[in-house]
Amino acid sequence: MWETYKKGFRAWLQLEKSLADNSVEAYLHDMDKLTVYLQAVGKVGAPKDIGLKDLEQFIQWISELGMTASSQSRIISGLRSFYHYCLLEQIVTADPTVLLEAPRQKRALPEILSFEEIEHIISQVDLSTPEGGRNKAILETLYSCGLRVSELVNLRISSLYLDTGFIRVTGKGNKERLVPIGRDAIKYINIYRNDIRVHLNIKPAQEDYLFLNRRGSHLTRVMIFIILKNLAQKARIRKNISPHTFRHSFATHLVEGGADLRAVQEMLGHESITTTEIYTHLDREYLRDTLQQFHPAFKN
Repeated sequence: MWETYKKGFRAWLQLEKSLADNSVEAYLHDMDKLTVYLQAVGKVGAPKDIGLKDLEQFIQWISELGMTASSQSRIISGLRSFYHYCLLEQIVTADPTVLLEAPRQKRALPEILSFEEIEHIISQVDLSTPEGGRNKAILETLYSCGLRVSELVNLRISSLYLDTGFIRVTGKGNKERLVPIGRDAIKYINIYRNDIRVHLNIKPAQEDYLFLNRRGSHLTRVMIFIILKNLAQKARIRKNISPHTFRHSFATHLVEGGADLRAVQEMLGHESITTTEIYTHLDREYLRDTLQQFHPAFKN
């Protein structure tokens, strides 16, 4: 019986919410956990037969299995989406997730790089090779625009407005946004396009992707990870670095420089301002320097 509801939920996530395939599969995988639990406790009715108490016991069950607070919160978010769909389709008349509480979790501060560290990593690129010229353009774009790695690998030539200093980015849920792009990134994109990319044998249907591998196909997310890890190793930077580290650093440097949170939210493509607020963290050294400079009790 639940398979029918899951199929409808899948179609709703794809068509109404425009979620990527990976996100849809994650939602459905979490729903599978619920139905496994319901079968285990002999609760084989329809969604309308499931109450708040049942869902609370389900959350307790996955907690006892060792699932982290963040994973539990993600599953609860999925349950809320499922019951929202059920309400819209009149499968249920009440939403049992309204009073379902997510476990409290510590918000981990992301690893960030200083501007000097980012410059040091980028300086490790070997510009004597075609891949080096491409990688320079990639890293300048990644830091200049604060892109997600998926947004970077899917960046299209038709989405570049370099003469006006903007690029059009397709983010989560296929939402588009215009992001300013810096002069260095524009410079190295143009060098890559005019001197390197033109010599590639580009495969069919790949012509509009900006960044390509040597075989003429667009890059994978894993390839960007490998490029960055190798350069960080050359730069002898010991931090746990990924493409997302560049995005975290981009946002943190903006906020520490006094940028408006709403503007940063828009550039990052965050749906909620609370997601952006994580970047308001400041390191202790910066706080101490600020106090010594401005607070009467700390002045020499």
